[in-house]
Amino acid sequence: MTGVLHSGFRGAAACFVGRTLRPVGASFVVREQTGLHSQVAAPPEGPSGRPTRRNQRLSARRLDRSLIRDLGLFHSLGEADLDTVLATARVQRIAEGATVFEQGTVADAFYVLLHGRLKAVQSTPDGRQVVVRHLDPGDLFGIAMAMRRPDYPASAVAVVESLVIGWPASEWDGFVGRNPTVALDTLRTVAERLQDATTRIRELSTEEVERRIAHAVLRLVAQAGRKTDEGILIDFPITRQELADMTGSTLHTVSRTLSAWEAQGLVKNGRRKIVVCAPHRLRLVADGGERESD
Repeated sequence: MTGVLHSGFRGAAACFVGRTLRPVGASFVVREQTGLHSQVAAPPEGPSGRPTRRNQRLSARRLDRSLIRDLGLFHSLGEADLDTVLATARVQRIAEGATVFEQGTVADAFYVLLHGRLKAVQSTPDGRQVVVRHLDPGDLFGIAMAMRRPDYPASAVAVVESLVIGWPASEWDGFVGRNPTVALDTLRTVAERLQDATTRIRELSTEEVERRIAHAVLRLVAQAGRKTDEGILIDFPITRQELADMTGSTLHTVSRTLSAWEAQGLVKNGRRKIVVCAPHRLRLVADGGERESD
């Protein structure tokens, strides 16, 4: 019987005859099926009495190829190559609000997001937390070693409960060598980040705040928009403070702008939720052709 990842991860298959997986804390434990009964094998504990970080990761020998076979990064790999890739992999469940890694820590692993949503957050010298990027399932992240950085330039934080698969940083060169698609995806990722940084600098330098907020909302719609009866929902929680940090604005200004847009029928606002009701009109605002918050 093939194991199943519970608690919202039924779409991500994991492995093994006579075993299922269930989340405990930030990890998975293996439930051994023994006749009519079952025994739970909890991860070994460290000196503090809690599971160690190393033991919070699922042994690669228990991972099934179906976990990554359908991801674009691995489409070109055969069965044997998939097994090789999985030989050193570890899977982690990341609770909402928890981090995969933190800014400034040693870049000892790289990852692919399997399920859920993450955000890359940078701390500024004055202590602000700025969201610099959102990550979708299938995205490669934590690739500091590809840029020959010894540490992570940002923290990776779960926006919702998420599932990631990771490899030791020492595997990077072999990982890329076996899978040229990874090299191409890395180049694409770096290019997108540079383009995004250039765009944000231009917006901060030349555009009024309402246009910057409109651009930011439209980028989120393009990345994670989902059609609903009300409009296009940004399909993950987003706070007004995060939107302010993304646009070099303030919480007050973002709140005032979103409220004005709601009164004009452009958006509907909720707790950590934005629905864009009139994307074409919001595009006009972003392009400077219409001012809705006056």
